[in-house]
Amino acid sequence: MNELQTTEKGWLSDDAFGQVVANTPLVSLDFVVTNPLGEWLLGQRQNRPAQGYWFVPGGRVRKNETLTAAAWRLTANELGRPQSLANMSFLGVYEHFYADSMFASDLTTHYVVLAYQFGLSLELDSLPRHQHNRYRWWAPQINCEHASVHPNTRAYLPAVSALTSTSLV
Repeated sequence: MNELQTTEKGWLSDDAFGQVVANTPLVSLDFVVTNPLGEWLLGQRQNRPAQGYWFVPGGRVRKNETLTAAAWRLTANELGRPQSLANMSFLGVYEHFYADSMFASDLTTHYVVLAYQFGLSLELDSLPRHQHNRYRWWAPQINCEHASVHPNTRAYLPAVSALTSTSLV
């Protein structure tokens, strides 16, 4: 059996990871971050898949990484402020299918996504820029209609609306 090549950080080499992307779904976490006005934090993606679209923060879960640890790492990397999974509301399980991947425009990507929502006040200028080159706070009704907001992000609106409705009761 061939052993997969890994980098010094424990990540698979690009060749090995390309084979994973080509043949298996990936598990990821997405975060609907809301401010006190109920607006959503969206970043304009600079990488494939979903390059150029406005999207919620998130990322892949690593092998042998608990969801708690992944949430802490991803929010630290994506928001500059680590957040505890225990302080988030679970929105549900989603599937994201993309016609492209981080490796090629003709290699599809399939994610199984666990989506969460939490509130946080952030200064947009202080956010990391390695995945998103710009950030904005979007009113939910606008992001639901705007063509530059990715459909996979818009798909979270019913769950967030239901969560907001129940918290008002």
